[in-house]
Amino acid sequence: MARIGLISLSDGRDYVNKDIDAFIRSAEDRLAQALSRAGHEVVRTPGPVTSNRDATAYAREVAAQKVDLTVLHYAVWAFPHFTMLVADATPGPLLLLGSLDPVQPGMVGLLAGGGALDQIGRTHTRLWGDVDDALLTAIGTQAAAGAAVAGLRGQTFGRIGGRPMGMNTAVANTDDWMRLFGVDVEEVDQWELVLRSEKVEQSRVTAGREWLEKTAAGVHYNGANLTPELLERQIRSYHAMQSLIDEKGLDFTGIKGQPELTENFATMDVAEAFLNDPYDWEGPKATHVCATEADMDGALTMQILKLLTQKPVLFADVRHYHADRDVWDLCNSGQHATWYAARSDDPAENLAKVHLYPEVFFFPAGGASVHHLAAPGAMTLARLTRLDGRYRLHLMLGDFEQYDEETNERLMNQSTREWPHAFARLDTPGARFLETFGANHIHAVPGDVRAELRAVAAQLDIDLDEMTR
Repeated sequence: MARIGLISLSDGRDYVNKDIDAFIRSAEDRLAQALSRAGHEVVRTPGPVTSNRDATAYAREVAAQKVDLTVLHYAVWAFPHFTMLVADATPGPLLLLGSLDPVQPGMVGLLAGGGALDQIGRTHTRLWGDVDDALLTAIGTQAAAGAAVAGLRGQTFGRIGGRPMGMNTAVANTDDWMRLFGVDVEEVDQWELVLRSEKVEQSRVTAGREWLEKTAAGVHYNGANLTPELLERQIRSYHAMQSLIDEKGLDFTGIKGQPELTENFATMDVAEAFLNDPYDWEGPKATHVCATEADMDGALTMQILKLLTQKPVLFADVRHYHADRDVWDLCNSGQHATWYAARSDDPAENLAKVHLYPEVFFFPAGGASVHHLAAPGAMTLARLTRLDGRYRLHLMLGDFEQYDEETNERLMNQSTREWPHAFARLDTPGARFLETFGANHIHAVPGDVRAELRAVAAQLDIDLDEMTR
């Protein structure tokens, strides 16, 4: 759960504070105890803010604890300039929480403080009412978003290679990333993967190949563009990426791949799939985010989703729309994490549904494509894009579906069967999606995290494009 700072604000008149101090402290105790029971760590101040000096000092003390969210608590009327001073000393997201208790005008304090913040353009969220399950859930949503936003700051994205095949939507301004998200970009030449691949111990490479041959549903060597040697080259590329990530402290990454590596070395399908998985042939590991085609905005979207859910994130092309079924085929080379084949914590269950097929003609250097059909289930789909230079977040619900074997095969064969597929029914009309969606890549995680993503968009001050029927 999250770390939440709690600051109660009060009246600035001493003779008033004498009569309301106990009321404020009692209300704050109830709120803090409820948040703690919900699993949050609550950072509190010595007492309510009753002066300019309290406002600044208490806010700095709370901020120093690296809280994910700061809650300004209004149980009574509070001098609005206390809110301004607290906000100025608070770098993270703010939530203003007002009481509707008729005994004291906490709602008035909330509106006065919030209005003052509006005047200076300080982003904040407002909640009000009794401390019940609904309110605690709403606070938790804001705190989870705050943790994800704070988690981004200070991270480094490793871009392996440059812009792929002229895809402007895959390239972002590094100055914007630092200013908006606090993320640095480390540029790494793809040649590093070739050089490092040669240095990987053969024992690790052999172990990876044998594990895939034993665990996957099939490794379909054809003696040409998929051989044991080419598969080992892909395994070497995976370990080369791991060494880059460790050595350079890369929090999330993207590999250009096309056309240099895919024409002259090997596809990065195996490396990308298992980097996004919570396991590999050497055992469980931390889930990483690696975007194909060095897609910066795609990787950033995926990293936010991972920080929110701690689950593997799916990366896909919006490859085809089956209009007769109102179903989208989300498919992109070998990028899908194998976790999505069965959504199991046991890699053997997932790999039992995964086939390694020879790559198609797009990638003459060869290697294996990591094929599977994503398991059914509810999904949240999202993508950061830019409209006239300003970031926006596309957001929608969807369901991954599967059908009978004959139908699954027929639908996959209409595009590129060798690649991984996810049949997605989106909660938005096809025309609405095609008219407004600002990229050819999309990303997804299981479940419904729309509320958290709405909060992320608000805290980052980026536009929200929520698609729904």
